[in-house]
Amino acid sequence: MKTSRRQFIGTTAAAAAAASIAPQHLMGGNNQVSPNEKINIGFVGCGTQGLRQLMDALKKPDVNIAAVCDPNRKSDDYPQWGPDELNGKIRDFIGDPDWAQNARGGLCGREVGREVVNRHYAGQKRSGEYRDCRAYEDFREMLDKEKDLDAVYIMTPEHLHGTIAVHAMRMGKHTITHKPMANVLYEARLARDTARESGVATHLFCAAGQDSTPLLCEWIWNGAIGPVREVHNWSTRPFWPQGMTERPNETSPIPDGLNWELWLGPVPHRPYNSAYTHAVFRGWYDFGTGALGDMGHYSFHQIFRILKLSYPESVEAGRSRYWSIKNFLWRKEVNLVSYPRASTIKWEFPARKDMPPVALYWYDGGLRPPIPKELETDGKSMPEEGMLFVGDKGKILADFTGANPRLIPESRMRDFKQPPKTLPRPAGELDQWLRACRGGKPSNACFESAHPFAETILLGTVALRAEQKLYWDAAKMKFKNAPEADKWLRREYRSGWEL
Repeated sequence: MKTSRRQFIGTTAAAAAAASIAPQHLMGGNNQVSPNEKINIGFVGCGTQGLRQLMDALKKPDVNIAAVCDPNRKSDDYPQWGPDELNGKIRDFIGDPDWAQNARGGLCGREVGREVVNRHYAGQKRSGEYRDCRAYEDFREMLDKEKDLDAVYIMTPEHLHGTIAVHAMRMGKHTITHKPMANVLYEARLARDTARESGVATHLFCAAGQDSTPLLCEWIWNGAIGPVREVHNWSTRPFWPQGMTERPNETSPIPDGLNWELWLGPVPHRPYNSAYTHAVFRGWYDFGTGALGDMGHYSFHQIFRILKLSYPESVEAGRSRYWSIKNFLWRKEVNLVSYPRASTIKWEFPARKDMPPVALYWYDGGLRPPIPKELETDGKSMPEEGMLFVGDKGKILADFTGANPRLIPESRMRDFKQPPKTLPRPAGELDQWLRACRGGKPSNACFESAHPFAETILLGTVALRAEQKLYWDAAKMKFKNAPEADKWLRREYRSGWEL
């Protein structure tokens, strides 16, 4: 029987993974796609952010979206960033001014994803026809049936990232995922280790394509503000409900076309309620990582690269609280199910070669660090979002992800002689991963490189549930002083979903 290229490579990749082959950066990766062939991708997650990124992926000439997957068939109840924002983008992308004109909200789901793919590729055909994209409800079925897939692109709610990534990598598929790697620390470690063992190309979306990151490395490594002792990073998120003190008590009928059990995936059963789904999942411990996980990856990648950070020694958090009045009595509302409406988190890192110990501070929910005197000198207020490096000889203020850096006050920036550009500027994130799929160098945010800051963020989500400062033992994956907090490093798996 004749064996196809992908069947042969897939069999070889699976055998190599089982034998725990050398890491990708030593071996060049498995299942490398020839430069003469398109990279066949299974796209999992056709919600709002998924469809936005699906359109970006479809623009790449060396990409072929062979299949899409989502437990929701099709519905128009997804929140958009603005009136008709997502629907309008799809309308322009497929060239159909009448598409989704009567939709209540964002029109999403696997049938929408398949339509976008087919209509885009049809526009590139002389015949004007294309119907080859398949749609699946269950990502496991897609992986089993789509034998020619080279890679999997994950855009689901956060609680499914680790599960899908590990399944895909164990089958020898290159894997790219929206942040986070997982919403529990154990799964993020498992994803890192599986990537290392399988040798496939991986990437975690985290703004790893910014030119400002090597620029800030050049500034700080050349002593622009002296040794850095503190970094402050603040976000306006959450934009969704958080601070809920109990799960929904009422039950709702499951919408037609939604496979609720598949949406839950590894999470123990919860009765369906729309308070869990779409963008709202981020606020729940079960399904998300809160404001920190939603936004922190975009900035921590930059901070970790600039300051050469690895795993923290400690983490502690402060969170918003509130009280209610019931039966004419004050009652403290205890939250055991969701992330707070606002929080501050502090991590401490040890010295690294030529760099001293440093503290990293996070703020969300409208909280910000105090205004530095350098901004007062300029008569400026603190930006709504930002990144601030505090060194022995000065401060650098930047936008949230490190873009637009400047020394403060303005007089320091005017007098600053920038060092020469000695570091390479990165390619776009998707291009980095596609390059790695073809056997090129790993992306700047492959799972192994991204794991230290991904784990740091997940330690922050644990600290938000603890009532004390936590000291971390990275080698043993446990807290030195609080064994009772170790339970939040893993999840309780539903039968059949164990990893």
